[in-house]
Amino acid sequence: QVRLVESGGGLVQAGGSLRLSCAVSGRTFSSYAMGWFRQIPGKERESVASISRSASTTYYPDSVKGRFTISRDNANNRVYLQMNSLKPEDTAVYYCAAVFSRSASAAYGSKNSYDSWGQGTQVTVSS
Repeated sequence: QVRLVESGGGLVQAGGSLRLSCAVSGRTFSSYAMGWFRQIPGKERESVASISRSASTTYYPDSVKGRFTISRDNANNRVYLQMNSLKPEDTAVYYCAAVFSRSASAAYGSKNSYDSWGQGTQVTVSS
């Protein structure tokens, strides 16, 4: 398994932007597919973006498509989530996740695919 540490959360006004970062340590980062998820208390954890090992494949649910962008820096063991045009309904705790992947092009949108998680970072969007 790997260790994941998120950063970059905070308070932003609606329409604003934030960039989340996830630092990964413990294994060969380039062997892992990565994902970002979010969770509101009392609700299921949901995917907001995922990216393959090679960064050739990305996945976004309709709720964030066109506003969020996931990227990775395999040289520096980091994955990022650029969030633009933020809405109050984007308010949640955001989690970074990792899974070892034999496929260089597979991105995983289900939380059940991942076995390593960060501690989360709070994002609050005010109206």
